[in-house]
Amino acid sequence: MFALKTLTLFVVTALAEILGCYLPWLWLRKGAPTWLLIPAIISLAAFAGLLTLHPTGAGRTYAAYGGVYVMMAIGWMWAVEGVRPDRWDAIGALVSLAGMAIIFFAPRGT
Repeated sequence: MFALKTLTLFVVTALAEILGCYLPWLWLRKGAPTWLLIPAIISLAAFAGLLTLHPTGAGRTYAAYGGVYVMMAIGWMWAVEGVRPDRWDAIGALVSLAGMAIIFFAPRGT
């Protein structure tokens, strides 16, 4: 149950960060309306708050989060931007996710 809750929290955190960065990208690169910066700011604030909910130290949380972020970014590229990942995208994302699991779920003494 701990692993499922942790992974879910990482996924929600990654979505908040990706959305918070994607909306300004749309504004700067694609000429989207300026008002998109408001939900971007809210999303990035939520991202920062969500990082504090993780049950371990900040450094380990950030390191492990990176693996989930890579996986989510590849999924975003496919689902939102319509760019189908190739096998190298998939392999890289899986390697990143494996690294996340090693960092976050490795048995450690208390």
